[in-house]
Amino acid sequence: MNYQSILERIYREIRPFAREGRQADYIPALAEVDPDKFGICIDTIDGRQYMLGDASERFSIQSITKVFSLAAALSIEGEELWRRVGREPSGTTFNSLIQLEAERGIPRNPFINAGAIVVADRLMSHYGDYERRYIDFVREICGNPTVDYNRAVAASEREKAYLNAAIANLLKYHGNLSGDIEQVLHFYFMQCSVEMSCRDLSHAFMAFADHRSPFRFGEVSLTMSEVKRINAIMQTCGFYDEAGEFSYLVGLPGKSGVGGGIAAVCPLKYSVTVWSPRLNSKGNSVMGMKALELLTTYTEESIF
Repeated sequence: MNYQSILERIYREIRPFAREGRQADYIPALAEVDPDKFGICIDTIDGRQYMLGDASERFSIQSITKVFSLAAALSIEGEELWRRVGREPSGTTFNSLIQLEAERGIPRNPFINAGAIVVADRLMSHYGDYERRYIDFVREICGNPTVDYNRAVAASEREKAYLNAAIANLLKYHGNLSGDIEQVLHFYFMQCSVEMSCRDLSHAFMAFADHRSPFRFGEVSLTMSEVKRINAIMQTCGFYDEAGEFSYLVGLPGKSGVGGGIAAVCPLKYSVTVWSPRLNSKGNSVMGMKALELLTTYTEESIF
């Protein structure tokens, strides 16, 4: 498979979409990002890498970090974690209060904001130096010791965190948040502020693409079955209330973030990350969605 020529073909064909959408300007720091950036990177099971565009430039991975948080929490708590958070698609916006209230403080899944805040709380309950231990895990899985938080982005998110603060308070009210609300929110925003490149993320997601290999990164260890189940949750819940559309058009487990990134895996074949900051109305990258749709079309490789 000549992935490099496929990437070049994809880029030519998605250029008409380059001006559609807008970056996530409700987070002040993200509003300053050049909306016309585009990068894509593929890592294959046989150790090859293919890149195009701004694939080595770091960006705020935002909700893609929730995959790493889930892996870390599942490693510690196992099946006990699912008493606190569900595994079902939400069908509502990623920051919905109505659904959380109706379901008495149990978030639908770990990839919406409420679920990720619960997962952050669970990590804090086990980790002493939780910020350091989390970033150590992220650096280990992506193979880059220079990856770090962007504290300015985290502060920018806290500045406008009215809905997330309401979610945390509602979780606390229903007894599904153990830690101090402000500290949990701080840790959650720090996770979302992690900056990585397409190259870093694609390498990190190889751990989910090649589930035959041992998943051991520092103190985080998962079974083959647990890795496959994380992929299942990415397939059904990884794209907010557009997960069905992504599954229909692309056919890969993946996770998006409002920083414009999408990371996905074709199990036992490759991992891929694409970055383009302009988002559609659902909060997913316009060019990223189209690029991955064409990738699975031209390669005829998906989970289906």
